[in-house]
Amino acid sequence: MVRRARDAHVQQIVLPAVVPANFEAVRALAHSHGLGYALGIHPLYMHDAGPGALQAVRDALRQHRDDPLLVAVGEVGLDFFVPGLDRARQEELFSAQLALAREYALPVLLHSRRAVDRVLMHLRRAGVRGGIAHAFNGSAQQAQACLELELRLGFGGAMTFERALQIRRLAAELPQQALVLETDAPDIPPQWLYRSAAERADGGGARNEPAELPRIALTLGALRGWTPEHTAAVTAANARAALPKLARLMDAARPD
Repeated sequence: MVRRARDAHVQQIVLPAVVPANFEAVRALAHSHGLGYALGIHPLYMHDAGPGALQAVRDALRQHRDDPLLVAVGEVGLDFFVPGLDRARQEELFSAQLALAREYALPVLLHSRRAVDRVLMHLRRAGVRGGIAHAFNGSAQQAQACLELELRLGFGGAMTFERALQIRRLAAELPQQALVLETDAPDIPPQWLYRSAAERADGGGARNEPAELPRIALTLGALRGWTPEHTAAVTAANARAALPKLARLMDAARPD
């Protein structure tokens, strides 16, 4: 998968953890391929995070604080879409992890499904600025509030569907410094990989991967009237600004 991404001219990949049990696997994968990674508890995986989970996050951030490949705290946030999730527990975990992001001076990779306003409230309360709002699907007002907190907004496979009118409108109209590209691999497949519910039930599920990023970028370029080269330059610069340690990692990998 990494080879296919690099063959497609994807320069870097960030691997976000979801729960302390996979921290070391994520870190090992990142080091084996020279990729960035992030550590955090994802709201959809909070039931797999035991009573010592927050301490495990703190311990891992402390242990690896000087690791040049550790670029963010994430993926963290709130999910008010999936039924049955304990909102109070989500907010408790999120607030605590934002405090750790501030303590260790790391940006955040944010999950904010149907919860953008609450995510913004916690960011303001914690005094955390900088990072990426992953798979952004909020309003123009919410987008502006994110920008005021120095967040970049992630656009990926969902943007490639013509019926995704709100996402496509934001991608076309937001200030260019707001935009970063992502895949959320293996999820959120672009239109050309999409499979119907019936096809997925028959084992024909789509598997997204970072090699799809250049084609996703063409959609962003078409929406904004940009060339592929300009799209790549803008979104790469924004990713570097959002994740400063990723920028240093990319610089270190450049040939002399």
